[in-house]
Amino acid sequence: MSAEELKQLGIDGPKPAKYHSEKMVLDGITFDSKKEANYYASLLLEKRAGLIDTLELQPGFILQEAYVKDGKKIRAIVYRADFKIVYASGRTVVVDVKGHRTKEYLLKKKMLLFRYPNIDFREI
Repeated sequence: MSAEELKQLGIDGPKPAKYHSEKMVLDGITFDSKKEANYYASLLLEKRAGLIDTLELQPGFILQEAYVKDGKKIRAIVYRADFKIVYASGRTVVVDVKGHRTKEYLLKKKMLLFRYPNIDFREI
């Protein structure tokens, strides 16, 4: 059935993505957007050319450790970037591919840069 036929029956189709991004699968990996998948594809080319030594997807950085208060465990606050790239030269770069910069993202980015002042962070 088409989306129009489903609508006529009172059945809604899939919801659009929150920020109008479209998930994309590349190399068996589901990316949150075409932009992120395309950036990954460009990194793979650099890796095959020997420019990149290691490529890590979704690296986590602890912004605040977990703790216990009144017997209740409070989870750590973790920033998840899209990529951590270690170039053949030894330089490390952390990259986040953004289409929409949410308030939560901006706050966590600020905390990341404060906690890890020497990080080479790039926003694409």
